[in-house]
Amino acid sequence: MEPALLSVSTDQIAAFVELARQGSLRKAAGELFISEQGLRCRLLALEQRLGTALYLKQRGIRRGSLLTAEGRRILPHAIDFLDRARNLGELFAAAPRVREVHVAASQYLIYYVLIDAVKRFHARFPQIRIRLSSRTEQEIEAALLSDPDLALGIAAPYDPSADLEYVHLFSMDWSVIAPPGHPLLKRRRLTLERIAGEPLILFERGSTGRRHIVEGFQRAGASPRIEMEMTNTQVIVRMVEAGLGVSIVPLLPGGAVTRGVKVGVRRLGRQIEPIRSGILTRRGETPAPAASEFIAFVRKRAAARDG
Repeated sequence: MEPALLSVSTDQIAAFVELARQGSLRKAAGELFISEQGLRCRLLALEQRLGTALYLKQRGIRRGSLLTAEGRRILPHAIDFLDRARNLGELFAAAPRVREVHVAASQYLIYYVLIDAVKRFHARFPQIRIRLSSRTEQEIEAALLSDPDLALGIAAPYDPSADLEYVHLFSMDWSVIAPPGHPLLKRRRLTLERIAGEPLILFERGSTGRRHIVEGFQRAGASPRIEMEMTNTQVIVRMVEAGLGVSIVPLLPGGAVTRGVKVGVRRLGRQIEPIRSGILTRRGETPAPAASEFIAFVRKRAAARDG
């Protein structure tokens, strides 16, 4: 005999999801156009049906998530529940609903990897739209822990929480880029100690790339002369081309980063730890079907490239 189905309503689930999104009862009630008491009643009914507390009831200033551990565990299933309810309501609509997957990624990976991947994905899955946001790795990890609308991150892990899960896609080694004819490019053996005295243009703080570079100099016993900080890799390459300094960047095997730009390239080997990039999701969460399709697609493309 099959177990009895829980009697929960879409209104109750929507109240819970909106509370998680807004972080407060007042804001959630406003988004749903109901009173705070009405919102509390829906949440209380849902908690009674599920037999667990979903959110913290204490008043006053609160740091971190409003949800309990059980609430955080149930949240992805609640979002999927609403998504499937919408699909059911639109089953006989003239045109199927376009599902959206919000993905946050580092600027480097968006420009050199994900634009092409998303283009191909949209051609294969026209009813799933990928919404990309460009953020630093540190911002991506923080957003995954606070924003339930963010399905996944694609980045190099910065300081991953125990609440996040990482699936590796690929690694990149580091290279020095400098204007053509620069003395660094002519050295027989290029070391970080030799590079330290040059005016460097590096990634900004909060990025995994910046951390890898600084740690590499520390291991070499050298202090880099950092002149400028940028988030955008394209801008860094153009600034090097203009003679404003030299830089250390991770390069893809195909040379897409420096193609068509007048800069010289010298690989640094393993003087700096390779930068590993992959998919970050909330631990214990089963991504919604649309997000799972995109994850599988990106992993397949990465495996094919490595192969």
